[in-house]
Amino acid sequence: MEQRSLHLPDSSVLRRLCGPRNEHLRLIQEQLDVRVGSRGEDLHIAGSPEAVDRAAELLKQLYELAEEGFALYPEDVDQGARLFTRDRTVDLRSIFLDTVMVNSKGKAIGPRGPGQKKYLDAIRGNDIVFSIGPAGTGKTYLAMAMAVASLLDRKVGRIVLCRPAVEAGEKLGFLPGNLAEKVNPYLRPLYDALHDLLEDERAHELVERGTIEVAPLAFMRGRTLNDAFVILDEAQNSTGEQMKMFLTRLGFGSKAVVTGDVTQIDLPPGRCSGLLEAKRILGRVDGISFCYFTDFDVVRHPLVQRVIQAYERDDDECSARTMEQPGEEAGNPGESDCTPVTSGNGGLAGRG
Repeated sequence: MEQRSLHLPDSSVLRRLCGPRNEHLRLIQEQLDVRVGSRGEDLHIAGSPEAVDRAAELLKQLYELAEEGFALYPEDVDQGARLFTRDRTVDLRSIFLDTVMVNSKGKAIGPRGPGQKKYLDAIRGNDIVFSIGPAGTGKTYLAMAMAVASLLDRKVGRIVLCRPAVEAGEKLGFLPGNLAEKVNPYLRPLYDALHDLLEDERAHELVERGTIEVAPLAFMRGRTLNDAFVILDEAQNSTGEQMKMFLTRLGFGSKAVVTGDVTQIDLPPGRCSGLLEAKRILGRVDGISFCYFTDFDVVRHPLVQRVIQAYERDDDECSARTMEQPGEEAGNPGESDCTPVTSGNGGLAGRG
């Protein structure tokens, strides 16, 4: 057991670092397996030598962020601690201070991990970016933030947001209501992100004027999108033909970001995902960047990360049992207790 003290002279900054009722210190204790206490202008850390080193470096960096005026929220402290569980050399300042914009609630929007930082840098440096990874990694939200920031800074003249709707946008006829009512449920997540980034009145005004357009992917055919920031969300549910159609809509002065999760493909059996096809065909094309996220990049509720990991473990075990002992289950010759998913779900045994 090692003990170490940190002297942090600015008491007001130290209070922000500790959080209300030392909430931030408790989060660090849970993540890094240490004990942290405060007395006066000192923090006292106790734990294994490696854990104490990680906690000390994390606290120093969080203190420096607070000194620079960065508003520390519990989720920021928790995310910083999670990053330090893997890499004690991570530089939180280079990540957390990369502010894309301030949202309608006054909160700074920016990366919360090295993967998200690389993603934003890729968008800044390339005209087409593919973002592939599980739910909760910020793929769509950060792309939306970059799009809104570009619009507000007059770098683009409009934003176009689209999604495949009901089996890649082709089978809407059986749904009740007019066309807008049919497609609205599939575009609602994009509206939700938009209203989180902008005040409701401002977002509504921009949509009404057509400066921000939200539409099904199928509506992109035949268009040329100049001076626009274009986002294709849930791209794993596009077909190869639709993906090619979308990418060839890009005009002068425009950027395109394509996001998707290849473990949640809803296309009918036998249909190839346009996202997987694009990954194979475009992986080495200059000017196109591919960013990949893992469960470690999840920035939602901590349970989301654990859910993803649990499904991945179950799928690996299922595949291993199927390959090692096919057809040897007692009383069920020719069958196994777990059948690999073949309907395009890309490796998850189920969806939540």
